[in-house]
Amino acid sequence: MVRVRYWASARAAAGRAEDLVHGESVAEVVAAARALHSDNPRFAAVLGVSSLLLGDMPLGLRDVEGVSVAEGDVLDVLPPFAGG
Repeated sequence: MVRVRYWASARAAAGRAEDLVHGESVAEVVAAARALHSDNPRFAAVLGVSSLLLGDMPLGLRDVEGVSVAEGDVLDVLPPFAGG
């Protein structure tokens, strides 16, 4: 299981602070989180513009298909913040 933590507007869109999902790559984890909230277009929109942080590693423009995750990893979803 990977813990996906939502911050600011991502948390508001998800309606909770975090989800636990399965996946072998960041792309699979993001897809699993998206599937949990498939009835919420606002969540999908926020997720689409958010930055991702795996542990202490910002993913930036990396291809998340190639970024592996392990049991117990934490993926932070960071939407754009005002002034930053």
